[in-house]
This record gives sequence, C-alpha cells and structure tokens, in this order.
Amino acid sequence: MKIGLVSDTHKHIANLNDAVAFLKTKGADIIVHLGDDYTDIDEIGENNVLRVPGVFSEAYQDASIPNRMIAKFDGWRILFSHTVSSHDNDLPDDLKPEEMIEKKKVDAVFYGHTHIPDITHEHGIIFVNPGHLKNDDKKGFPPTCGFVHVKKDTMIVRLFALKTKDVYKEETFVREGE
Repeated sequence: MKIGLVSDTHKHIANLNDAVAFLKTKGADIIVHLGDDYTDIDEIGENNVLRVPGVFSEAYQDASIPNRMIAKFDGWRILFSHTVSSHDNDLPDDLKPEEMIEKKKVDAVFYGHTHIPDITHEHGIIFVNPGHLKNDDKKGFPPTCGFVHVKKDTMIVRLFALKTKDVYKEETFVREGE
C-alpha cells in the first residue's frame, strides 16, 4: 500500500493540489489528511481520502466524526491523528495516543499539528509528521508532504519538499520480529 500524507493545509489549496498530484505520480493509493483545514481536500475533488480534523476545527467537537482512527495496511497498525498526544479539546471517547503507544496497540503514529516535518522511531513505534503546506511558516520549515510505502515486512517513509520535490527526510523500517 502506498499512502500520501498531507497536513496543516490552512487553505493553501494550490499547494495541496500540487502535493496530491505529486503523491499520485509516486503511486499513492490513498491520500491521508491529518488535520487543520482537512476540508481543503474537498476543494480539489480527491475521492480516495482518509482524514481526521484538527483540534481547533468545529468538526473536532462532532462525536460522529472520528478525531483519531486506526487503520491496518499490510499488517501494520497505524494511528492517524492531528496530534501525537491527547489534547484538551478531545472528546471523552477519543482514542488516547499515549495509551495506544504504551500498550503497543499501534506500530506507527501519523500526525500533524506541529508543522515540523519529522520521522522518528521510539520504543518500537514509528512517528511520522508530513509537516505543513503553507507558503510561509513561522517555524521556518518549507511546505512538505509525505509518502509511505507499506509492505508486509517494511515501511519506507519519505518526506518531500513541495517546491523542489527533493527528498527532505527518508527512513526505512523493518517490522520487528520479522
């Protein structure tokens, strides 16, 4: 499975459109929007989408819309969330990332919120933040997006600088116990 990751689009529709088109040229089977203006994806007409709202969006307080979800791709359990940890705006029944991580109920956490593109591996869990798609960001990071190739025994994660399409960060992980 090939997953395209975007986050924190903040109404930068042209950049979102560019990122999705680029991720599709890489072979993305699905696009995942990790919040903050996740309805931006509706404006470009993308259909094969999985998405979670940002913690300050109106949708985050709608119990019928999942704020976090776990999906399984080629045996890998991935938590999709706007934040890497619980947030003050969480609803009582929301999944708690800390619990999922501590009890090893997930193999990876894909999240946004910080606007900092990052790939890390801690305590046997892979953490991926594709960054943001704003033209300028006060934290100084360029607009980036992510591409994850999930195979039965490996997960290859690449973050791309949107404007140049160069690899910003890349990591390959082998499933523990394989």
